[in-house]
Amino acid sequence: MTSKKTIRDVDVGGKRVLARVDFNVPLDINTGAISDDSRIRASLPTIEYLVEHKGKVILCSHLGRPEGKVVETLRVAPIAERLSQLIGLPVKIAEDCIGAEVEKMVKGLREGDILFLENLRFHPEEEANDPRFGHQLAGLADIYVNDAFGTAHRAHASTVGVASHLPAVSGFLMESELEAMNTLLNAPERPFACLIGGAKVSDKIGLLQNMLRKVDILLVGGGMAATFLRAQGYEVGLSSVEEDKLGLSKELLQEAEEQKAPLLLPIDVVVAEQIRDDAEVKTVPTTEVPQNVHIVDIGPQTIKLFSCELRKCCTIMWNGPMGVYEIPEFGEGTRSMARLLSSLAATTIVGGGSTAEIVGEMGLAHKMTHVSTGGGASLRLLEGVTLPGVEALLDKEQ
Repeated sequence: MTSKKTIRDVDVGGKRVLARVDFNVPLDINTGAISDDSRIRASLPTIEYLVEHKGKVILCSHLGRPEGKVVETLRVAPIAERLSQLIGLPVKIAEDCIGAEVEKMVKGLREGDILFLENLRFHPEEEANDPRFGHQLAGLADIYVNDAFGTAHRAHASTVGVASHLPAVSGFLMESELEAMNTLLNAPERPFACLIGGAKVSDKIGLLQNMLRKVDILLVGGGMAATFLRAQGYEVGLSSVEEDKLGLSKELLQEAEEQKAPLLLPIDVVVAEQIRDDAEVKTVPTTEVPQNVHIVDIGPQTIKLFSCELRKCCTIMWNGPMGVYEIPEFGEGTRSMARLLSSLAATTIVGGGSTAEIVGEMGLAHKMTHVSTGGGASLRLLEGVTLPGVEALLDKEQ
């Protein structure tokens, strides 16, 4: 159980409830249509609960990176329209997120009504966590609910500032994210494995260091594997290597050996002379990578090795692709890991960001125990870092 209060712990009936959601959904470049509504769907239980319990619901979110200016293509109207379709209720739209007109609309809300405020990031004060802006947002409501796990690692006005003025509790999505991550960090059923991919060691230093002390086995693929392989003295061709992280990679390998928590690296890799979809590919052992190629994926023997180890585990956390998965020819390692995890009886937790997108695109998200909606937030939490947006919420005993 999470130690933070949730919407179950407060009476929302007849109250103005400001709910911070993360509806920063991907939009089609040509049409402006929502290409993936999973973030909207993820907060439906929270919104439905507030409506059913007669709260006056005021939703706020950011969308894209307008950098403190009004950008017409980043208005929230399409999101409000999609939410209305999904929830089967009208959703009113405010032309701003603060100001007299917004306050007037809030005063007119009846129990069970939903009002969606305009893009928070049209105001530079949002990301700056400006106290006055936070106070103005808070002035719209009686209770604050944070259901935006994806932004919980940011100390913004709508995630931290508002919480200093109102009773602040978590929504159901935030609660489920915290419970899933808490299980991984404190009470995983063993054996516990961590499958880490992605481009750079530097992006996941904290994750690697923290997880190595908690797991029974750590498996490393993706672009970052090249730095580990170079640290072991192997040739990695034209693959990107973080020279300043070779020492750290050696230390992690040494620490794994001392803790008897194996750190497995690819034993074979898919290579190509160019990172293009029409490039010729071949598979080679990691001991025989030519100098004129890029490592673009883990090979079939590595897939077998990783699969064999993961099948033994009761808890698996996966964060990061195994190769350049955007190019289909370089994505078999990633797809194989997704298919494997979806078929296991183990507890499977998928980190946010690109990994969540992959299992979503493959239609496998529902077969995972938990797919995080927050890439950066889940990463920070698994590094052992306290998230500002979570810290700002009331504890159960308060």
